Amino acid sequence: MTKNVGVIGGGQLAWMMALVAPQENIKIYIQTPHETDSAVCLGERTIFAPVDDVSATAELAKYCDVITFENEFVDLEGLQSLVTEGVCFYPRLTSLSPLLDKFDQRSFFQSQGFPVPRFSLYESDSDFQSFSFPLVLKARRHGYDGQGTVIVKSPLELQSALEKFKQTPLLIEEFVPFEKELAIMAARSATGEIKVYPVAETYQENQVCRWVIAPALINQDITEKISAIASKLLVSLDYVGILGIELFMKNNGEVLINEVAPRTHNSGHYTLDACETSQFAMQLQTITGKKLGNTRLKSSGAVMINLLGYKSAQSEYLPQRKEIEQLGAFVHWYGKTESRQGRKLGHVTVLLDEKSPEKMYHQAQMMIEKVESIWYPQR
Repeated sequence: MTKNVGVIGGGQLAWMMALVAPQENIKIYIQTPHETDSAVCLGERTIFAPVDDVSATAELAKYCDVITFENEFVDLEGLQSLVTEGVCFYPRLTSLSPLLDKFDQRSFFQSQGFPVPRFSLYESDSDFQSFSFPLVLKARRHGYDGQGTVIVKSPLELQSALEKFKQTPLLIEEFVPFEKELAIMAARSATGEIKVYPVAETYQENQVCRWVIAPALINQDITEKISAIASKLLVSLDYVGILGIELFMKNNGEVLINEVAPRTHNSGHYTLDACETSQFAMQLQTITGKKLGNTRLKSSGAVMINLLGYKSAQSEYLPQRKEIEQLGAFVHWYGKTESRQGRKLGHVTVLLDEKSPEKMYHQAQMMIEKVESIWYPQR
């Protein structure tokens, strides 16, 4: 029986969900503001409206058995009125509530015993007294891909950051001197079935993800610790759907939760080609009551490289994409013709075949070098 799923948001995450939807016997309906948004071409129907437009979501609900989310920029309070009218949202709004504001997210994790960096609400300059430089300033809402996050190294930089974030509610965090940044995707169904993906290593530049290697080259006990955190978090939130957890690993093996995204996530894009069940298929399975697929890798490992904009331009970069494909890579292009610095235009996945974890990691690094040398102009 075909299920109709509504997605609030029409960017590349919704596009990749719509790509796999036919295999799950699912039709996708979209709410998004722009005709040029990536997922519009694949939706059965699109409601053109901002993602926080509740009246548009009410219209979307007329066509759908369940509604899910591509991003967190929604009006939870407004959507609650639709829940009382019988509209089904997965993840539930009560599960999303502690996650959308970064201070609320940190406070929830702390209350549930999850490991997090030291943090404080910013209300006045005196709140900085218990922190030393460097420290991290974050916008409490609507920050992603480095937007809304600043690493502050001096009093002068602090004043500049506070001026930049004027009128923006802020969170202060200690800077964590990490050895690696890690991530895990995890999913839970309405019946409580849980699936976790391999722990991956991620690399950010200017707070934007450049590449992901799965599985991460870490000890088994750290892998098990992170998988346990993911499973416990899903249960603590009574979560239905998929979420991405970003973590810091310190050189003593301690892991701290950095952030949680209540949706599919860039760190899980490798699953589209490298896992038996992609994160996008998994999201659809969790919210439509299906048995959850297997999260195993199809090969020894995988590397995902983001194709990021490096200048303002109007281009589809066909020559570069074709050259990258010749490396044996899966190239996913999001249909964006307007490039700007740091904008995610597409991604590349390469399956790795080295059996030794160390050799596989080296193979991944070599592939990152090859792809980035084709994609980015010589620096």
